[in-house]
Amino acid sequence: MKIQVLGSGCPTCKKLFEITKTAVRDMGLADDVEYVTDIQQILNMGLMSSPVLAVDGKPAFVGFVPNVEEIKKAILKVAGK
Repeated sequence: MKIQVLGSGCPTCKKLFEITKTAVRDMGLADDVEYVTDIQQILNMGLMSSPVLAVDGKPAFVGFVPNVEEIKKAILKVAGK
């Protein structure tokens, strides 16, 4: 599973990255969370705002920072669990 936080590097994007790492750790997943600051990748997804939490290349959250439980649910949904 590929988990990414995409953003400009602003404090909100960094917060989403930290919360996502916490969710992944709490879930016992071995997957690393990738932090991408290349705005072109966000645009390539057809999105115009950040931060973005993407799971397996699909945007799960765009433009806000969800809480840890919401992130866990999004990861499980994409993973089909």
